Amino acid sequence: MLQERRNHILQKVTENGKVRVADLSRELNCSEVTIRNDIKNMDQQGLLQRTHGGAVSLENKVKRKYAAESIYRNTERKREIAECAYEYIEDRDTIIIDDASSSFYLAMHIKEHPEKRLAVVTNSLLVGNELAAVRHVELYMIGGHVGGHLAATMGDAAIENMEKFHVDKGFIGVHSINFDVGLTSIATPQMQVKRAIFEASQQVFVLADSSKFGGGYVSVICPVKDVYKIITDSQISKEYIRKAEHEQIPLVIAGNREQ
Repeated sequence: MLQERRNHILQKVTENGKVRVADLSRELNCSEVTIRNDIKNMDQQGLLQRTHGGAVSLENKVKRKYAAESIYRNTERKREIAECAYEYIEDRDTIIIDDASSSFYLAMHIKEHPEKRLAVVTNSLLVGNELAAVRHVELYMIGGHVGGHLAATMGDAAIENMEKFHVDKGFIGVHSINFDVGLTSIATPQMQVKRAIFEASQQVFVLADSSKFGGGYVSVICPVKDVYKIITDSQISKEYIRKAEHEQIPLVIAGNREQ
């Protein structure tokens, strides 16, 4: 029974790229604790990669070719958000992607989906590295001084370069979302780049996993009302969902676009 169950899990993750503990528990008529133990064991054997709430195939995981640890944090949530964000992009759109880890996953999703031809502007060296040789992407790099935890251009030269672009949609990550204060950034250089993206974009989407809501802040980018959509994952608390509804904040939960 044990081996049959694990064979079923491996088959599902191979076919679909990812699985959820709750779904497997229903399918196999066993507890979620049992499924989590199976996934943990299979992860240790190198058969799949365990994630929050499930698992993904080894082919789907981002190889650790970058030093920045934040890229490998909450990966399944960021994948869900990226998949949702991609649905708002039209064929032939021009977009800006910033240097946030959540934005990196959108770039990866774009790379894996050639059905839409896009012009992508970015200040992220990591995003540029992933999209440079992609045939369905016309890539534009923002010049300037390179800095930050996730290597990217910033400073006066980057801002001046950004001002030359006008795009359909901008996609940014944030340090936190405080409904009372606005979108926040960890430092002034990143804040300035994100503000420039607002100026260059007709619509700005914020990609923020559920851990980004609440908390303190250093620099305020803009009020929440300036955002076209905030896209987050299903782990967001009901408290924030209710507050967003009350304040008419355009919150989209990945997998539930009608929100």
